[in-house]
Amino acid sequence: MKQFFLKKPDWIKIKFSEKNIHKVKQIKSIIKKNRLYSVCEEASCPNIIECFSKKQVTFMILGNICTRNCLYCNVISGRPLKIDNNEALNLANTIYQMKLKYVVITSVNRDDLHDGGAKQFSICIKLIRKKNPNTKIEILVPDFKNCINKALTIIKNTLPDIFNHNIETVERLFKIIRPSGNYKQSLILLNQFKKKFPKITTKSGLMLGFGETNEELYNTLYDLKSNGVDIVTIGQYLQPTKKHIAVKKYISILDFNKIREKALDIGFKKVVCGPFIRSSYNAKSYFIK
Repeated sequence: MKQFFLKKPDWIKIKFSEKNIHKVKQIKSIIKKNRLYSVCEEASCPNIIECFSKKQVTFMILGNICTRNCLYCNVISGRPLKIDNNEALNLANTIYQMKLKYVVITSVNRDDLHDGGAKQFSICIKLIRKKNPNTKIEILVPDFKNCINKALTIIKNTLPDIFNHNIETVERLFKIIRPSGNYKQSLILLNQFKKKFPKITTKSGLMLGFGETNEELYNTLYDLKSNGVDIVTIGQYLQPTKKHIAVKKYISILDFNKIREKALDIGFKKVVCGPFIRSSYNAKSYFIK
C-alpha cells in the first residue's frame, strides 16, 4: 500500500550551531569507547545535537536489538545478543566520567527474558548509586510483558527517582503501531508501580500525529492520571524512515498549548508539550523534588 507523505510545516525545523558538532562527537566517542548505547542515536532522536552538546544522554541498556517491531521506532528489531556482564559497571563509570547529576536509563524490549530485563535495570541502579551517590536516576522501562509482578519485585530494592513508561498512543491505534504491546497492560504497570511505591514520581509520554482524535487523546490522559501518573510528555511523531508509519497530521504549536492546558486541568503535576518534546528531553527540568 502506497503511503502519502505530508509536507513538514515551518515549525518542524531543527536549529543547531556548528560549534556543537564537536561536543556531540565527543559524547558519541565516550559512549562507544565504553561499549554502551544511547537511545538518542539508536532511535534517531531529532534532539540529539542539542542534548549531547549539553551532556544530556539517555542510555540504552540490554543491547541495541529489540525483540519487538513497533511501526514508529527506528531501533533495530531482531534476535538480541547475550547481556553484557560489564554493561552496568561501564554505565556507572561513564556517568562518573561525564559527571552527570541526572541520568535517564531506558532499554530495548527483551521479551526473551523471564523478567523482561528488570534485573539489569536493578543492577545498573545499584552500581550507579554506588559510584555516583548524588546522581538522580530516571528509568524508562518497557511494559514487562507477562512479568510485571516479578519485575517490580526485583526493582523494589533499587528504586529510581523517577519511574517512566511511555503509553505512546491512544487505545484505538495501540495495536496498529505497537502490535506486540498492550494498552491496558501499560496502564497496569504504571498503576501497580504507583500503588507499591507511592512516593516515587511516575511519568509517561505520548506522540501525536498517528491519526488520533482530540477525544481519544484526552481519554488517554484521563487513563494515565487515574492510574497514578504524575508527569506527562507529549510530542509530535516524526517518521524516521520511509519504512515506518507515515505522519497523518502535524500538530500546531497553538494546539500543543491547548493540549497542555487540558492536561493540567486533568490534574498532572507537570505537563511538557511541543513538536520536539520526547520523554527524556530536558528530563532533569521535569524532576519533582
